Amino acid sequence: MIKITDLDKSYGKLEVLRNINLELEDGLVYGIVGPNASGKTTLIKTILGLVKPSGGEIEFNGHLINGDCNYRSELGYMPQFPRFPDHLSIKEIFDLIRDLRDNPTDTDIDLIEQFKLQKELAKISKNLSGGTLQKVGAVIAFLFNPQTLILDEPTAGLDPISSSILKDKILNDRKKGKTFILTSHIISEIEELADQIIFLLDTEIYFQGSVERFKDHTQEKKLERAIAKIMKDK
Repeated sequence: MIKITDLDKSYGKLEVLRNINLELEDGLVYGIVGPNASGKTTLIKTILGLVKPSGGEIEFNGHLINGDCNYRSELGYMPQFPRFPDHLSIKEIFDLIRDLRDNPTDTDIDLIEQFKLQKELAKISKNLSGGTLQKVGAVIAFLFNPQTLILDEPTAGLDPISSSILKDKILNDRKKGKTFILTSHIISEIEELADQIIFLLDTEIYFQGSVERFKDHTQEKKLERAIAKIMKDK
């Protein structure tokens, strides 16, 4: 479980996150939504330990995150724009990541097979399409069987078949008790995957709860229109 208490983040006079309080339970998919500059990326980066908060605390499975990076071994992360060394092949990228993790034997290679990446393992990173880079990033996020996965715009650049494969993987692993935190500008994707929505607005949490509760709150039948209504009213 991830517990966030009174989290603040400022860059000088610019306030990015204010008084964030969350408890993210195991085995659920959380969709973080909100307008641009609402703090979504900063919130993700504080959980990952890539951004140091100005105030407040984050606990991961009961342990306070305070400069200790060991908890990251239980996290999988897929950035919106994966970047890898230009001269390495896909196989070399996977081998490098495995070496950094001391070559565990219980890796999850389902997505390599489902994305049919076996035929492309010799391709060099700098020659890969955006969609293939996304597939490689997805494989790495799931590779070491993390309990919690953070996926930033996970289907951006994927074709419909690959997008469906990744979404099925998320839903299947959720049934195994894994936790997902994801962002997406594709609202239908959030509606399809998320058990709960975390709506950030003006650096604060405006709403946390189920998709149905959010739609009831706004009296809209579709999530996209519900979100648009809140943003328009503000």
